[in-house]
Amino acid sequence: MKLIPANDETFEHYASAFKALADPKRLKLMNELCTRGQVCVCDLCEIMEMPQSKLSYHLKILMDADLITQEKKGKWNYYELNQSRMNHLLSPELCCLFRPTSW
Repeated sequence: MKLIPANDETFEHYASAFKALADPKRLKLMNELCTRGQVCVCDLCEIMEMPQSKLSYHLKILMDADLITQEKKGKWNYYELNQSRMNHLLSPELCCLFRPTSW
């Protein structure tokens, strides 16, 4: 694999994602979404055993980092893991940002 050209925008893109991932509650939340698929916020409160206000705080951080998606159905919001973003974060592309060109 060859080195990928990087710029400030690329680094900001990854930094926001890793900041969002740097919390055990958010990692657990993402794991639940991965396991269960699309989940209503009302069910997430029960699953995560936290009040909706605290859950909303964590969901916003994950949304802002584009790690989860939201779909409104009636009066409820449903959340799902953004699988394409996760695949991108976990891809060899990220590793190539930090490999010397001599590899």
